[in-house]
Amino acid sequence: MSRRIVMSMLAGVTLLAGAFFGTGAAVAQAADVPPEFGTGWHDPITAAPPVDRPHTTSCQVTLADAQFRDFTPYRGAYTPPQGCGDHWSKVVLRLDGKVKGRQYDRLGYLHVGGVEILRTSTPEPSPDGIAWHAEKDVTRYSDTFRSPQDVEMLIGNTVDDTYTGVIDVHVTLTFYAGRPAERTPDRVLTLADSPDGATLTTPRNSERIVAEVYATGSGGGCEEFWYLTVADPASYSCKADHGPYREVQIKVDGQLAGIAAPFPNVWTGGWSNPFLWYVLPAPGAFDVRPIAYDLTPFAGLLDDGRPHRVDVSVVGVPAGQSGWSAPVNVLVWQDAHRAQITGALTAHKATDIANSSTYTPGSENRVNTDAGHRLTVSGYLDTSHGRVTTTVARTLANTSVHRWTDGENTDGLDATWSDDQTVTVGGQGPARTTHTHRTYTMNGATTIGTDNRLRTVLTLGDRASVVELRDGRRTAWSRLDDTYSGDAAYTMNVPRDQRHAVGTSSERYRLYGSDGCYDHALTTVQGVLTEDRYRC
Repeated sequence: MSRRIVMSMLAGVTLLAGAFFGTGAAVAQAADVPPEFGTGWHDPITAAPPVDRPHTTSCQVTLADAQFRDFTPYRGAYTPPQGCGDHWSKVVLRLDGKVKGRQYDRLGYLHVGGVEILRTSTPEPSPDGIAWHAEKDVTRYSDTFRSPQDVEMLIGNTVDDTYTGVIDVHVTLTFYAGRPAERTPDRVLTLADSPDGATLTTPRNSERIVAEVYATGSGGGCEEFWYLTVADPASYSCKADHGPYREVQIKVDGQLAGIAAPFPNVWTGGWSNPFLWYVLPAPGAFDVRPIAYDLTPFAGLLDDGRPHRVDVSVVGVPAGQSGWSAPVNVLVWQDAHRAQITGALTAHKATDIANSSTYTPGSENRVNTDAGHRLTVSGYLDTSHGRVTTTVARTLANTSVHRWTDGENTDGLDATWSDDQTVTVGGQGPARTTHTHRTYTMNGATTIGTDNRLRTVLTLGDRASVVELRDGRRTAWSRLDDTYSGDAAYTMNVPRDQRHAVGTSSERYRLYGSDGCYDHALTTVQGVLTEDRYRC
């Protein structure tokens, strides 16, 4: 399989055969599972595969050693590694964290030279303390890593007499000598501030341009749970003018250049029930995947050497309301044989956004949402290897049913988001087409009983399929199915040792295709790991 396909689907996680991982770690027997949560539990883990590492000379650089107890960023300096050359077959980021006591989930970022290379969130700790790690393939940022850079990291935190958890992290980059399997971007750019807004100036020989947007709804307000918002006159605590539909848009000089469905991130305090997430976080919680927009149809416009305004916005957020963060990186591949190339945008067609959100009152109130949008753009470039035409077509859809009772003692959602993209590149040789189909699902409910017991039952799905064609013939394919399920309950408004919390959670991560198979399942009961199985 083309490594580029797998990277575009999983943002840096490579497909591996299950044989690399043995039969799994030892797990608890039924007799070892306590009747309820205690003061300690298994360290957080995920079923996702580790980053595949080549067997070549490696060099390691520390990016950050920091403790976060407030909203002061860590600032440091990065120096390129010695002894591994200046081109690498793989660059792997690893974050190791630990925290103890009581603390909320926190959102964080890591910038090198202004480029966001990691967006992450933290697990909530046990009184006894936990440790966790996250790793990510960051080879695509190699251009940034070739020169000394400033480092900035922040996991905003509050520590006081109640919330005692200090977040301690250590972050490294490991460089593996050699050439990467796929060509990495020649330049990694960030947007520049100007009186007219954020601008982008690309090299005049840019032949492929991809923008990354790390879009996250957060901050503790309603936009953290944007998928539950309702419009007037519905009687629900989180309101939005047009309901729950959200769409992340990118514009170039005011013209719509890309659309995407945001991933419905659930942080480790989500759905009012941290007992769901103490061991198994929701998919993507520790390594937030950026949205990728192929802006190559606009390269003929962007290659004029001038700054161009680039705007990112989230459709559906109420006017004047904060809660979304959307930093942008721009990855550029250049024509090595020409200092300047020219071209033009030749087609641009966008439908109106369809967004129907219907409220039906009753003993169980209900909002039905059906929304979507389509965009197709096409452009050409006259490169050193001939005229190349790129067409990007993207279709979004969202359906959801939100049900709740008065007082919101029962609150449930059944939602599906789809994001389909087709990129076709044609030139002197065979036409290359990549179809990517993403589907996100969320199905669950929180209930509060007369005994003040809160129970959450929830299933989350992250699915994707990618097919690459040359002149209509399939050359590579892959499919991802990452499914989380949880059921947890506890007594509210009592001291921690009186909550009598119970909960089960499971995750199964399956990735298979023309390059092999990976299938990993995890199950926990009352914070104890009871299943750790590889099936390929």
